[in-house]
Amino acid sequence: MEITASAGVVQARQLARALAQECRFSLVEQTKLITAASELARNTLIHGGGGTMTARLVDERGRRGVRLVFSDDGPGIPDVELALTDGWTSGGGMGLGLSGSRRLVDDFVLDTTPRQGTTVTITKWAR
Repeated sequence: MEITASAGVVQARQLARALAQECRFSLVEQTKLITAASELARNTLIHGGGGTMTARLVDERGRRGVRLVFSDDGPGIPDVELALTDGWTSGGGMGLGLSGSRRLVDDFVLDTTPRQGTTVTITKWAR
């Protein structure tokens, strides 16, 4: 799905919720995934200049979960370690987008190259 306007952020949250419910996540686990999806979709739009989110149910090693992949062709993140530090912000936010999202999910992979874009893959496993 495209994330090119704030409506895309809303759609990302809605799709994350639908997949979390299909995977029978508890309400708390649904909220964690939806919050992470919202933060990452907003980052894709604001910092990446827009991009995409793909979403799917996954089954691996006897576990079932939801995997979301956010990609953009924006400026990338020059200092990943700094960007993942609580409280650091490149804009006017609270600085909890990437670091907070990482804490809310089970698997978090950040792939970025300056001037070539960013891809963040998150997975939340059913308990």
